[in-house]
Amino acid sequence: MNTRLPTVVLLAVLVAGCAQLAYYGQAANGEFTLLDRARPIDDWLTDPGIDAGLKAKLQRTRQMRRFAVSELSLPDNRSYTEYADLKRPFALWNVVAAPALSLEPKQWCFPVAGCVSYRGYFSQDAARKFAASLRQQGYDVQVSGVPAYSTLGWFSDPLLSTFIRYPDGELARLMFHELAHQTVYVKDDTQFNESFATTVEQAGVERWLQAVGNQKTRDAYVQFEGRKEEFVALLLQYRQRLASNYASDLGDTQKLQQKAAIFLALQADYQVLKAKWGGYTGYDRWFAEPLSNAHLALVATYYELVPGFKALLAQQQTFQKFYAAVARLAALSKDERHRQLEELAKTRPT
Repeated sequence: MNTRLPTVVLLAVLVAGCAQLAYYGQAANGEFTLLDRARPIDDWLTDPGIDAGLKAKLQRTRQMRRFAVSELSLPDNRSYTEYADLKRPFALWNVVAAPALSLEPKQWCFPVAGCVSYRGYFSQDAARKFAASLRQQGYDVQVSGVPAYSTLGWFSDPLLSTFIRYPDGELARLMFHELAHQTVYVKDDTQFNESFATTVEQAGVERWLQAVGNQKTRDAYVQFEGRKEEFVALLLQYRQRLASNYASDLGDTQKLQQKAAIFLALQADYQVLKAKWGGYTGYDRWFAEPLSNAHLALVATYYELVPGFKALLAQQQTFQKFYAAVARLAALSKDERHRQLEELAKTRPT
């Protein structure tokens, strides 16, 4: 068990004060419980009560982990060398909030992670309760389940039951993404951090599939990526329509009417996309709650700076040099690092 947990929690409480004590308490208890459930992969592989499918997945994660170190220069530590069965569908639940007529997400600031545009809970009920309090204040709110997260190297992140059954390509993608957060992380710049990790995941899986994937795995991942790209493009299209509505000269009442119409159109276009996919339901849970600005507030966070990062990776040629270049960007001001990535994006072949 990692003995740094009490120190981190105590620091958080001292900085935040009593008002945040309950929130940090649930976070500490949730992380402690998760780590306590983790056992080395060998223990699971030698357990006669564990099914063959899980054992096969755990064996494959070892290969993915070795590839992450040897080919992607990701951290060689104890992360993803243990497995925990959480006996729940998600690792935690994130709450995202935005004003009724804005796509600018509300931010929360923490001692270690800095300011981020979401607040995580290890209990779905607690997340829903907090979301209800935000709605009472007039915010648009989304509560979404999260299968995995990174502790940024503070702890050894285990493999979790919430994602271990993913198809191999998606499982590798997730591991590469979360390990990237341990390589470079900038406080108060979620867009930079997530776009960087998305770049590592995409480039990493491409190389992994070339090196070890069979045709079935490659085909499944190409289909997965194709659907995701089409879904994200749909969301970005409607995000722009909402942004234009909110920036217009219409009165607030008219903007709210237009907002409702835009969300109805989004739902209709999603059904068209589903039909094209043969009824694939993988994104249905995104529509589980009434659509709101909170659903679209963070869409661009994971993708807008990716073209710049991809250009930088091509320029640097190796992952080690790429990470060093990203670290240099991280040392700049937020505006300057974003400006440089936008300039780099213009150098990518179309």
